Amino acid sequence: MSSEKTTELPLWVQDRDIVIAHDEEVQWREGKRPDYSYTNEFLHQESKFQHPEGSLEAIAQNLVRNFEMEASNKSNPQQWLSIVTDKFKMSTNGGQQYTAQDVAVEGTYNLFLGESEQYSSETETFESSFQVFHNAFPNGFLWELTEVLSGPPNVTFKWRHWGTFNGSYKDYAPTGETVEIVGISIARVSDDLKIESLEHYFDNNVFLQKLTAGGCPFHSQNQ
Repeated sequence: MSSEKTTELPLWVQDRDIVIAHDEEVQWREGKRPDYSYTNEFLHQESKFQHPEGSLEAIAQNLVRNFEMEASNKSNPQQWLSIVTDKFKMSTNGGQQYTAQDVAVEGTYNLFLGESEQYSSETETFESSFQVFHNAFPNGFLWELTEVLSGPPNVTFKWRHWGTFNGSYKDYAPTGETVEIVGISIARVSDDLKIESLEHYFDNNVFLQKLTAGGCPFHSQNQ
């Protein structure tokens, strides 16, 4: 069966629920394992790509999902299995490079989005930044890899991030529409498939405009 093939792969390129289950002495941010069972239902329903188990696409997708899970839920980057901790660097659109510790302190949303009219990372904490987007996308802000363009050691791949805008974004009312953003990333990986660096390229302004352009701000409705 295919499960035998899966167990031959390093843990960090297997399904993230398997990684979560191997949590001996892990410092979880909320004191317990994260539970993806609810958002997994929407992920399975709405994903456009079903990559064959053991394929380069499936391996790369699992690796990135595990990185996102660890960055969001493991407070100590030394416990992140998906990266080479002392080498790891992450950047967006050719901007500043951040370490794993930067990601652990600031959060991926703050480092990805920075400062704009629609979002200010300087006024958001790690916790508040995740709450903002959890409120906007109560069914999850889902991610999947769409295509691998080149293999290791520099894995270049296309991806899509999407969610149904059913909750409020700050003072802006939900539209009920699907908000999607697409991008390209380059993950430089070690011989054992751990991430040494991540470069992301996408238009974050388009994403934020979709959250603020369609609905009327609540405070305007209440005036």
